[in-house]
Amino acid sequence: MEEKSYKEYLEHITTFIFDVDGVLTDGSVTVTTTGEMLRTMNIKDGYALKTAVDKGYHVCVISGGTNPGVKIRLQNLGIEDIYLGASNKIEQLDDYFQKKGIKSENVLYMGDDIPDYPVMKGIGLPCCPQDAVPEIKEISKYISHKKGGKGAARDVIEQVLKVQGKWNGNYSANYD
Repeated sequence: MEEKSYKEYLEHITTFIFDVDGVLTDGSVTVTTTGEMLRTMNIKDGYALKTAVDKGYHVCVISGGTNPGVKIRLQNLGIEDIYLGASNKIEQLDDYFQKKGIKSENVLYMGDDIPDYPVMKGIGLPCCPQDAVPEIKEISKYISHKKGGKGAARDVIEQVLKVQGKWNGNYSANYD
């Protein structure tokens, strides 16, 4: 049986779930003299995340990282479901699905590394940035042409919203 094109899944997506490090960031950290780890996030990803929230999609972040600045940034984009310090992402995913009544076939999950593997195996549309590890690329139905932290989240959100006729000209959105 021939595998479906990832594009056939786009019209059924109601929920976006993203990892942080390596997906919403490029995976690098700058460590300050006090030990704080600074990350860089992409404004274009931010615009797409805010647009998805504004259009009524479920948007969730599940990350092993615990950076408070990351949480503030995501909250400022309107994302309410943020799971940081996730050592077992399946637990957070199950909690989120139950809380929101979400079916896995309606979910696009973007991850980049081994901790994302178990979650991605049970998702309708597992995706990854172009620079994800080989094991994640192997199970992804779509591999973005963009790298993590360099527009990969924008790529998948924009594709889904365009297919569903919801990508917009909302030029006044506050996304920074």
